[in-house]
Amino acid sequence: MLLRSRPLYIALTVALVAGASPMQSQELNGTTGAAKTDPTATLESRKPFATFSASAERLRESIVEKARGSVGTKYKLGASKPGVGFDCSGLVRYVMGAIDMVLPRTAQSQSKIGTEVPKDVAALQPGDVLTFGRGKRISHVGIYVGNGKMIHASTSKRRVIETSLNQRSSLIRQWQGVRRYVDGGTKIFSDSILAFADSLK
Repeated sequence: MLLRSRPLYIALTVALVAGASPMQSQELNGTTGAAKTDPTATLESRKPFATFSASAERLRESIVEKARGSVGTKYKLGASKPGVGFDCSGLVRYVMGAIDMVLPRTAQSQSKIGTEVPKDVAALQPGDVLTFGRGKRISHVGIYVGNGKMIHASTSKRRVIETSLNQRSSLIRQWQGVRRYVDGGTKIFSDSILAFADSLK
């Protein structure tokens, strides 16, 4: 449920530099002398959260790219590898693994982590995970890729497909909620940042 830090090394390093005090930023960038006369030299040091936001945006783009690269892969219950096939939660786990995020294996478990987001297309961001089911049981998950569309391992089509949330189907009628795993403000994202920062001490 935590992100491993490898793909965040560069983003975190930039964020740590950005979040440093003006003097620390000058020393890290070797601009101490110039910064004394240039008031813009330390401007970025006051915007660490902008850096985190940009990092989250890049991760969301990576998720969408990986998901679209899986379209056409055959559906196979219990599978989570492109050469074998995917079921719905296997696809989500595989795609999120591209950014070194380790998720639980089942749709039900995946629906309990991250941050809850309103079930409103206008509120969605690429990379959000949509949950489907009846009652309290979540039996299906898909990845939102923007423009009102999601990618999921379809049991009826027997392959990974991209589909519109606006279409009328039994699946869309079972849409229950949204979970956001990647966001500069969410715990699952910040925990990985903190874990990596601790490793630098």
